[in-house]
Amino acid sequence: MLYRVEGIVIRSMDYGEGNKIITLCTEESGKVGVLVRGAKKSKSRHAALTQPFTYGQYVFFRNTGLGTLNAGEIIESHHALREDLVLAAYASYACELLDRILQDEEVGSFWFSQLKACLEALDGGKDPQIVIHLFEMKMLQAAGYGPELEACVSCGSGEETEWFSPQLGGILCRRCKHHDPAAMKPSQTAMKLLRLFGRLDLRRLGNVEVKDATKTELKAIMRALMDVQLGIPLKSRNFLDQLDKYQI
Repeated sequence: MLYRVEGIVIRSMDYGEGNKIITLCTEESGKVGVLVRGAKKSKSRHAALTQPFTYGQYVFFRNTGLGTLNAGEIIESHHALREDLVLAAYASYACELLDRILQDEEVGSFWFSQLKACLEALDGGKDPQIVIHLFEMKMLQAAGYGPELEACVSCGSGEETEWFSPQLGGILCRRCKHHDPAAMKPSQTAMKLLRLFGRLDLRRLGNVEVKDATKTELKAIMRALMDVQLGIPLKSRNFLDQLDKYQI
């Protein structure tokens, strides 16, 4: 059967002497794998379609399992993301995270739209750390692990909710703090941003300026939340951590 889809390359790997297998995140077909014959050859007309972060239209034959590319056209190459080490690291993390969470052929409309918006925001010069934390929040919500940020996760109270519990998946009021002695106490600014992340669609993200101290705080909160709620080891996150150590 012939398929024609718009998709984003979230994974690309060599296969055999001259071929590649790409994994696409698509709007209508979810996550699909496609074999691209001859993609490693220097004169291949399909080589550019296999580059990570590429957004394009892909036409492939598929009965069951892996598809085979017939034709394609690039809509947005996102070459700038591949040329910048830091941006490439953030974009790789976003793609790997989605790849690990999204099941094969799971309905992908929301996942696709958020990844597309994430890559566009990174390509457009927006703060990569803020973009990624918002993307993380959208992935948690889509996977059913979104934190409760408007009322106490234990009793439902909306008053004096000063603590955040990654373990319980939301904020805690003063009376319920004992349910998680290790709960974090974010600053008011960090809490406002977390609530913004919870409500905001990535496609509507404007320019947000956040102080370094607040970004450090947000990273600690989101890292703890991702580890407890998803617990997925990601190679790209380890690389991001290494970059953080050497950035001035």
